[in-house]
Amino acid sequence: MYKIRLQQFEGPLDLLLFFIKRDELNIYDIPISKITKDFFEYMNLIKSLDLEVAGDFILMATTLMQIKVRMLLPKEVDEKGDEIDPRADLIKALLEYKRYKEMSEELAFFESSQRKLSYRGNYSEDYKVAPSEFGVLLKNITLYDLMKAFKNALLDKPKEIVHEIKKIPVTIEEQINMITALVNEKKEVAFLTVVTGMDEKIRIIVTFIALLEMIKMGKIGLRESANFNDFVVYSLNNG
Repeated sequence: MYKIRLQQFEGPLDLLLFFIKRDELNIYDIPISKITKDFFEYMNLIKSLDLEVAGDFILMATTLMQIKVRMLLPKEVDEKGDEIDPRADLIKALLEYKRYKEMSEELAFFESSQRKLSYRGNYSEDYKVAPSEFGVLLKNITLYDLMKAFKNALLDKPKEIVHEIKKIPVTIEEQINMITALVNEKKEVAFLTVVTGMDEKIRIIVTFIALLEMIKMGKIGLRESANFNDFVVYSLNNG
């Protein structure tokens, strides 16, 4: 007992391209009799192995037979008097499929190459200076670090079972003044220390926005903290 292994094709156009490449045929001048014969032999082999023949293959077989018959008949001409090649639509479809297949293979190659890359983690030992004018204000601090500390500040607050709608009197200007007073007094302070005692999440959010505004204005800078879930705010007031 022996096994026959069939090459898998994505569709009838894929099979036809295989025949063209295998036999080094001219795709613009397809020998329709030969390629039709090869196509039917492949379909007969599938049937002999009791494999299901997809409808697309049967449709292609019908198309090939129609083209073969038309090529045996007298030449057809169009309105300009030029001969009509019965294979024209098939050739166009093959060229389009060939282009998309080559593009797909190229993308697959890029994907395979990308999987071979291994990115280094643990950037804590790298000193980072961003190229922008504000980069020097964010020493080793990324946007991910900021959002992580902000998230932890919110999660530390107890969840309210009953929600009461009330207006909390807090503004960005007030929080800027509060942060300014803290960093002027202590020169540097942890973010979680800044929001300590703030029971309302909205107050923490406004404080975080105020902090970002102060960075933009060049009044404070940020750097890493020993606590991975926090960062240090320090004053840039040299006076």
